[in-house]
Amino acid sequence: MFALFGVWEILLFGLLIYAWVAICLMKIADKTGTPESWLAWIPLLNIYLFCKIAGHSGLWVLAILFVPILNIIVTVWFWIEIAVRRGKPEWYGILMIVPLVNLLMMGLIAFGNNEPPAAAIP
Repeated sequence: MFALFGVWEILLFGLLIYAWVAICLMKIADKTGTPESWLAWIPLLNIYLFCKIAGHSGLWVLAILFVPILNIIVTVWFWIEIAVRRGKPEWYGILMIVPLVNLLMMGLIAFGNNEPPAAAIP
């Protein structure tokens, strides 16, 4: 990777991705009525905000940070719940596991129109 890009380009790319994720998370928090959306910019506290947006206790941060395999399952589960809260289909949250696609899906969840959830079929 260093053959194609220098250290500064890689750092800039990482900062741009971090900023995109923070902006999207902050926008999602604002649209879902979650207080303290500015936590999206602070490392580790943004995971706490993520749990709060999904409607769960902040203690889930421990599972996300320290329990292998469970962290992937919990993260996808929370993204599914966030997508539904924003009126998006559940598969938006499932696609968050796919690299690079997750950046697109995060933007669609954050900046897309707030559609009403689909009615359940009795």
